[in-house]
Amino acid sequence: MLWKTFRWAFAVTALGLAAGVLYDGWTALGIVAILSVLEISLSFDNAVINAGILKKMNAFWQKIFLTIGIVIAVFGMRLVFPVVIVAISARLNPWSAVHLALTDKDRYQELVTDAHPSIAAFGGMFLLMIFLDFVFEDREIKWLGWLERPLARLGRVDMLSVCIALIVLLVSAITFGAHAHQHGGTHADKAETVLLAGVAGLITYMVVGGLSGFFEQKLEDEEEREQEAEEEARRAGRRDAPVKLAGKAAFFMFLYLEVLDASFSFDGVIGAFAITNDIVLMALGLGIGAMYVRSLTVYLVRQGTLDDYVYLEHGAHYAIGALSLILLVTIQYQINEVVTGLVGVVLIGASFWSSVRRNRALRTAA
Repeated sequence: MLWKTFRWAFAVTALGLAAGVLYDGWTALGIVAILSVLEISLSFDNAVINAGILKKMNAFWQKIFLTIGIVIAVFGMRLVFPVVIVAISARLNPWSAVHLALTDKDRYQELVTDAHPSIAAFGGMFLLMIFLDFVFEDREIKWLGWLERPLARLGRVDMLSVCIALIVLLVSAITFGAHAHQHGGTHADKAETVLLAGVAGLITYMVVGGLSGFFEQKLEDEEEREQEAEEEARRAGRRDAPVKLAGKAAFFMFLYLEVLDASFSFDGVIGAFAITNDIVLMALGLGIGAMYVRSLTVYLVRQGTLDDYVYLEHGAHYAIGALSLILLVTIQYQINEVVTGLVGVVLIGASFWSSVRRNRALRTAA
């Protein structure tokens, strides 16, 4: 099972490391390996969240997620995305941005750094909305009951998550604007950029989340009909295999997964510049990491890990909340990528241990 799920990740690792050596020698191999580990450590929470969505989709769409999805993840977010943000921020055409990335790496890195506030605001707001919508929903299983019970009661107020997200965005924009003004005002317009990018992140979440929610509801309706049909089939002596999410519903859930992956990859792409400003090595290293995250997502689904360890999803969402705030803080302050990765690992590790203890207690009680 392990080999079957991760065989493509192992193959991509071998090819990526070999390509790194051919491109720039043994030093490049080390950089690609470090970037791969960075991406995996920063995106483990992504795998847990993705697994919660992917388990609703049928085997065909799970394959699409691992094939077409990985192409979008590697080439779209790890290769094209840095070029696009440089092209937009420096008002260059895409070909000039690619040329700059390959010929003047220091200038390219400088332009990506300048674009960081808008990237952080967009990704931070998208991830913050995911966290807020999770903690404001009343759930049967609660990990940190002392915190989640009052938050669930607050969640009965309509649009509360949107209001809180907008307040956080305003505070971030005003704080950054004041900081820029104190430094001569050369970046005073960045406050407006942060505000616009944050609102764009919020709109993206609401549109994509709204569409996926709509089709998820259709899925639930279809499942009810299928269950009724299965009951009739059993009574008639037939055995029909249950059908999982497909068609339009699966497409929009796939779209939601891709936007979610894009938001998670912001910190990885930005963090990669602390290690190298070579776009080719960046794409190789982050691409290998992304492949492992995708494979891990499918593994979690097929093993039923989220059903066995019920607090994992809670831990991943708290990690998302922490990551969203870290992204917003990085608009003004630099935070080491090791800290970002460790926060997620600690929260997910704690939720896993809590799940293990819960399972032991249930077995003892039985």
